[in-house]
Amino acid sequence: MKVGIIGRGLMGSAAARHLAKAGADVTLIGPSEPADKRSHRGAFGSHYDEGRITRHNASNPFWVEVSKASIARYEEIEEEGGVAFFAEVGALMAGGDAWMARVDAAAAAHGVESHALDSGGLAETFPYFEFPGGYSGAYERRRAGHVSPRRLVAAQTAAATRHGATLVETEVRSVTEGGAVETSQGRISFDQILVTAGGWTDAILGRPAMLDVYARTVALFEIDAGEAARLKSMPSLVWEAPEDPYLLPPIMYPDGKTYVKLGGDPEDVRLDGPQAVGDWFRSGGNADVRDRLEEMIRALMPSLDIRSVTMDACVTSWTPDRMPEIRRLGERVAVCTGGNGAGAKCSDELGRRGAALVGEKIGVAV
Repeated sequence: MKVGIIGRGLMGSAAARHLAKAGADVTLIGPSEPADKRSHRGAFGSHYDEGRITRHNASNPFWVEVSKASIARYEEIEEEGGVAFFAEVGALMAGGDAWMARVDAAAAAHGVESHALDSGGLAETFPYFEFPGGYSGAYERRRAGHVSPRRLVAAQTAAATRHGATLVETEVRSVTEGGAVETSQGRISFDQILVTAGGWTDAILGRPAMLDVYARTVALFEIDAGEAARLKSMPSLVWEAPEDPYLLPPIMYPDGKTYVKLGGDPEDVRLDGPQAVGDWFRSGGNADVRDRLEEMIRALMPSLDIRSVTMDACVTSWTPDRMPEIRRLGERVAVCTGGNGAGAKCSDELGRRGAALVGEKIGVAV
C-alpha cells in the first residue's frame, strides 16, 4: 500500500523515516527551502533555521515524555542520515519558585537528570547571565543543548530515502478523503495520507481554521570569534518572563557569521490563512519585537559584545488544547501537526506517533 506524507518539515520527515524503516512504501512530498524568502510566493517552513533548544525538562510532563523519546534517537538519526544536527552544550531553565516547582515535578515524573542551582549557584556557574532576584535553575549537562532544525530535516530526509522512501519536491495544494493529492506538478493517489504541514495544514485539508498560527520574530545578535570563545560554555536557556523567551548560545549560520539568537514575542499576532502566513515570512519580522528582544538580552547579558542586530520571521502552530494534533480524520487521511512552540526538539517522536497511525492501517509496526 502506498503512503503519502504531506509536508517535509520536522514531523513529516520523521514520519517518513519511521515508516520507510518499517518497510512501508512511502512518498514524502514538500518543497525545498526557497533561495530568497523575500521574493518567494509559495509555501514556507519554520525549520529554515540553525538553532532550536533541545532539553528534557519542561513544565508539562507530556513534553518531557516526547522529548526524552526523541533525544534518545538523535544519534541513530545522525548515523542513518549522515548529517550531524545536535550540539550537546547543555540546557538551563531558570525562574521563580512556583515556575521551577512545575519543572521539577515534571522532571521527577520522568527521571530527568538535571543539576539544581539556587540564585548563588546560577551566578557562579553562569556569570554572563543576570537573572532577577530569587530565581533558581535546573541545568541539564548531558543530552541537551541545541539542534539545527534545517539539518535535522536533512538527516531525517536522507535516512528516509536510504530506507527506500521517495522524495517529491513540490508543493501540495489539497488532499481528499479518497486519497488524492493535488500538487503543483499534478495529482498523485495514495492508499494512506499523513498531513504534517504545520501552519499550512488547515488550508491543505480544506477545513475551517483549527490551528492558531502566530507570527514570531527572532533576533540575531552577531558576535565575533573572541566573544564566541568567551561564551563557549554557554548553554541554551529558557527563563521565566512574560514573553516566554528562549536563548541560543553562539551558533555559526550559513552566512559565515556567529549569532546568539533570542526569541519571545510580547503578544500573539494570529495569521489567518496561507496568504497572511506567506506575507509574514516575506516581511522578515517585526522591528518593534526585535528592539524589545534587544532590550531583554542587554538586561540578561550586559557584558555581551554585540556587533550587529538582525531579525527573522517564523511562525508557530497551536492547537486548541495546546497538545499536538495526532489523529485520524478518516479511513485514508490522518494528521500530525501542532508543535505548540515546543515541537522541534521532540519532532522525531511526534512524527513517529503520526506514522504509527498510518502503520496500523497498512499492517506495519512503527
